[in-house]
Amino acid sequence: MQIQALLAAGAGEVANMEVAKPQLFDGTPSKVAEFVTGCKLYLRNKLAEATVEAQVQWILSYIQGRSADVWKENVMEELEAEEIEYESVEEFLMSLKEERQWRNSCRSLRGQQEVVDMRKGH
Repeated sequence: MQIQALLAAGAGEVANMEVAKPQLFDGTPSKVAEFVTGCKLYLRNKLAEATVEAQVQWILSYIQGRSADVWKENVMEELEAEEIEYESVEEFLMSLKEERQWRNSCRSLRGQQEVVDMRKGH
């Protein structure tokens, strides 16, 4: 009985443990692995009981800036339209690690900027 009480007390300590949140991810390909590792560490220690959808939404909130905004917007639209569904947060993180998506997003962002520049007469 005492062992169970000690284990329960220890579980409370883990839940109260401080865990660093990942830095914002802006789509820089060389920073993908670091971002994914930071997300995994935080999710496992703080959001393990959350649904896959909630965990994916939390990760998306840390994706901001540069080409990442385009990618995030596309993913959010696909999720809302139920065009994609992730079975696990690991599946989502694997799609995030695919560097090709960042290069494609960079090209898309550059293409969008070129259209804006053309419209402005540059």
